[in-house]
Amino acid sequence: MSAFFYGVVLQWKLDLRNKGVLLTYYVVPLAFFAFMGGIFSSINPASKDTLIQSMTVFGLTMGTILGAPIPLTELYGSEIKKAYKVGGLPLWVATINNFISAFVHLFIVSLVIFFIAPLAFNAKIPTNLAHHFLSLAIFIIVSLSVGTVLGLFIKDISKLTMASQFIFLPSIMLAGIMFPVDMLPKVLENVGKIFPATWGYKLMTSESFDIKLIIPLAIILFIAMIISVYKLSKISFE
Repeated sequence: MSAFFYGVVLQWKLDLRNKGVLLTYYVVPLAFFAFMGGIFSSINPASKDTLIQSMTVFGLTMGTILGAPIPLTELYGSEIKKAYKVGGLPLWVATINNFISAFVHLFIVSLVIFFIAPLAFNAKIPTNLAHHFLSLAIFIIVSLSVGTVLGLFIKDISKLTMASQFIFLPSIMLAGIMFPVDMLPKVLENVGKIFPATWGYKLMTSESFDIKLIIPLAIILFIAMIISVYKLSKISFE
């Protein structure tokens, strides 16, 4: 067990030294928050009611889709994975380490947004804190499961960037954090429902847990887990 925790801590430290991961976990999301938070609150004062949730969804989506897959692609797409085999470690350990490390990084970013937004932009603090942070944790886990699938299947960083953007951009544009989803054509509104960001935003802005919002996230998580387990079983024999 101590070796497992050492691996998680080591991965956490490695993420801080990885420029690609550092940018997508911290630098870009917080820069976007600092820049767009002021614009949103100035143009539409009503946006202050959901500013924490919308900026959090942006930052977490970027981190989980653009950042979290990078260490997995670098590991499973190279000869580094042979070191695990030589050391007698199952390859799934690296995936779990990356998942936990990413969760911690992204939760820290969420806390920064949560505490700074009310001070900098007079954003409204969620009334039900337990609901907010539980919804936040659920959203991070589901989004990370999607990012894990990307990292396991794509073995080239340039291809990973393209594939991640293909998921990230629609997630942000169709989730409702930039503008209300009812302004979109019905087709695009329905397309947005396949992305975790849409349901995560709805869950975090709701006043209580709604099973109708939990079910889609549970389905996405289940599918991503099945795909990840299948891919890891194939990688072990490569």
